Amino acid sequence: MTATADYKPLAERASKELADATADEAIRWTVDTFGDDFIVASNMQDAVLIDLATKVKSDVDILFLETGYHFPETIGTRDAVQTVYPDVRIVNAQAEQSVAEQDAEYGEKLHARDATLCCNLRKVVPLRKTLAKYSAWVTGVRRVDAPTRANTPIVTWDDRNGLVKVNPIAAWTDDEFNGYIREHGILENPLVSIGYLSIGCAPCTARVEPGQDPRSGRWAGQSKTECGLHG
Repeated sequence: MTATADYKPLAERASKELADATADEAIRWTVDTFGDDFIVASNMQDAVLIDLATKVKSDVDILFLETGYHFPETIGTRDAVQTVYPDVRIVNAQAEQSVAEQDAEYGEKLHARDATLCCNLRKVVPLRKTLAKYSAWVTGVRRVDAPTRANTPIVTWDDRNGLVKVNPIAAWTDDEFNGYIREHGILENPLVSIGYLSIGCAPCTARVEPGQDPRSGRWAGQSKTECGLHG
């Protein structure tokens, strides 16, 4: 099944009906509604969303944007996810060009000169092509992540990508999120423990000082705050 605008009214109804849904309720609705026709996104900072999803459906598809610029620890976390959750299928979405090919066309370190273009080539376009194969996607976006995400609904219609978007943990606070990791022994990227609180590509991610906004380590020194995947 391929996502069509026919799902937009469904998403609009679900946005109201599931406005106060728990993470489990939102994921169960997704499984009941779409069966195998959805994918769970993860940047491999942790496996919270993966753990929640596999408790409802053990063999979910997991979307990982393999940008070619990840920390080794992030790749290690992705590989560990496959070991801990053996039934999942990790879908590695890659850009049309390798990093070397991109360097040849645009010059080296495009991310330092035009981070938005680099994100578009290595994240946004591969995401859109992968999502075109599904009718819904599940993300770990939370309202406390950033001001741009403060009004994130549990279920919405993703106009940009043309499918239903489900955000099961949108309402979770940091305490709830970290508590889930501790209580369930959830796999976590080792970089988190040394101050990398919002992990993206290595060249554009910095350690965050105590008390700083967790996302201040992304594109430090630039006005850019989002890679374009969620807004």
